[in-house]
Amino acid sequence: MSNIKIYNTLTRKKEEFVPLEPGKVKMYVCGPTVYNFIHIGNARPPIVFDVVRRYFMYRGYDVTYVQNFTDVDDKIIKKANESGMSVEEVAEKFIASFVEDVRALGVKEADIHPKVTEHIPEIIFFIEGLIEKGHAYVAGGDVYFRTASFPEYGKLSHQNIEELQAGARIEVNDKKENPLDFVLWKGAKPGEIYWESPWGKGRPGWHIECSAMSHKYLGDTFDIHGGGHDLTFPHHENEIAQSECLTGHPMAKYWMHNGYINIENEKMSKSLGNFILVKDVREKYSPRVVRFFMLSAHYRNPINFSDELLQQAANSLGRIDTCVRNLKHHLISAANEVTTEEEKQRLDAFRKRFIEEMNNDFNTADAITVLFDIVREVNQFMAGSAVKKELAEAYLSLFAELGDVLGISFGEAEASVTGPSDEEINALIEERTLARKEKNFARADEIRNHLQEMGIVLEDTPQGIRWHRK
Repeated sequence: MSNIKIYNTLTRKKEEFVPLEPGKVKMYVCGPTVYNFIHIGNARPPIVFDVVRRYFMYRGYDVTYVQNFTDVDDKIIKKANESGMSVEEVAEKFIASFVEDVRALGVKEADIHPKVTEHIPEIIFFIEGLIEKGHAYVAGGDVYFRTASFPEYGKLSHQNIEELQAGARIEVNDKKENPLDFVLWKGAKPGEIYWESPWGKGRPGWHIECSAMSHKYLGDTFDIHGGGHDLTFPHHENEIAQSECLTGHPMAKYWMHNGYINIENEKMSKSLGNFILVKDVREKYSPRVVRFFMLSAHYRNPINFSDELLQQAANSLGRIDTCVRNLKHHLISAANEVTTEEEKQRLDAFRKRFIEEMNNDFNTADAITVLFDIVREVNQFMAGSAVKKELAEAYLSLFAELGDVLGISFGEAEASVTGPSDEEINALIEERTLARKEKNFARADEIRNHLQEMGIVLEDTPQGIRWHRK
């Protein structure tokens, strides 16, 4: 079933995917800390791992996909204090905005969306287990993980403890036994949100939440842990240390990390102030274009973000959309001829090539190249004699099948945010058709010109009127 190869950050090489349980894939992907609207860089992991999930499902796997929400954190508390809202109100507001943004980008909802605040008992239980085994210690109301107790610390980021200690830029903290020790439980400051615990009032540290929640829903060891490249260290490194010290088993078999999105070759981030919010991008570009842009590069590579590149993506996606719409249009007058064996084999060869590219570490960039080869083939046979109905339907079905893997429905007439809706365009076209029937050519021309001004191109064909957006 498989032949899928994944670049494993842990081993720094591509490995053939062999599931822990035949026919099943268990995935955990780190979700957002919900204190602000997401920027375009934050949108890349949901899109990347949505495609990974879709592809596994396409290949016949039963996938359990977990993505968490960090809904209590220093940044959320700060936002709450600044806005006069409660921590819960801030979290719910930005969870809702995240869901709205990624849903618009074609991301399917995770099977499980655990929130930190709903898993405090599991987190406390996890920490208690680490203390009992000597991997964590209490210090003045806080609890820290004892990094030196895990000899393999650094194996994901491929650094050793001595190097990390030498280069550590960690705040001076007399409570810690070691500068690399990290907090599992934070004692509450006056006025902060808190939960009762064996160590006093407080709340979880960032890293422990993912260990506790992934363990609850996916067990001691699961197949794939994913997230952005910036999470490799310290977040995922610390997750491994916590989880493997408690369970004695590898946390995840494969570790996947997507590359950054850059603005003028500099990593996009809120701290640098060079971020672009998804909700703002959606006002200028169709979410389909944004998703297509993201998938036009291999997920591990950095992407440079610019209006020019987004426009190129829009043009490229438009080529596929136009081909699909033309194919649908040709069905009106298609000939009922039987598809030859050679034609079937050519069509199936495209599917096999697409699968080969996706098998190679989910290479969406080269998979999209296959789509353009299909477009070229289809355009050639549409330019020839009468189109065969069965063959046209087979290619339309192939576009739909492969598009579903990428999470993009090809052939849609894009509705711009500021432009007319499809319904408005079709109503004007009907009015123009009626005007021509009544020989009111002045009104028909007026409507056509009006549509052109709105960026709508009309084509009068023997099969009727076609239209597309510029």
